[in-house]
Amino acid sequence: MGLINKPAAADFPLLRKAATFLLFCVVLSGCSCKSSEKIWSAEARSPDGKMLASARTDARSGFGTGYIGTVVHLNWTKGSQPPMEILRLSDDYEMPSEEISVEMKWLTPTHLELTYKGHRTLILQAAKCEGVDISVRDLSTSTTNSSTQAKDH
Repeated sequence: MGLINKPAAADFPLLRKAATFLLFCVVLSGCSCKSSEKIWSAEARSPDGKMLASARTDARSGFGTGYIGTVVHLNWTKGSQPPMEILRLSDDYEMPSEEISVEMKWLTPTHLELTYKGHRTLILQAAKCEGVDISVRDLSTSTTNSSTQAKDH
């Protein structure tokens, strides 16, 4: 049988420091992962009552991970299907509260107009979903994006 090496007494402070550092990293990562907080939401039902557009703005905070984003979904009012994402905006973190909202206006039962303003980045825009034409207007630049006038982003 071979000899078993026992750790020297000088190794214990090093192990204690490593364990303390590891515990600190775990606690720090847990503190920096904050959940998102809803800061605005709205819904708009189509004139025929068949579709529902819903919007939500969330603020996420954490160590180096601050973010505000707005998402608009479209879904049937009946059934259990998941909603479809039709618009996603990345917002400035220090945005005035009056510029956070997205106006959702049904022009007809098959045409939804979404308008927003402020310094926002358009991440995703659907031109059509479930037979509904979707127009998007940035009121700060007077630009309109729709199924007939799509703009690449």
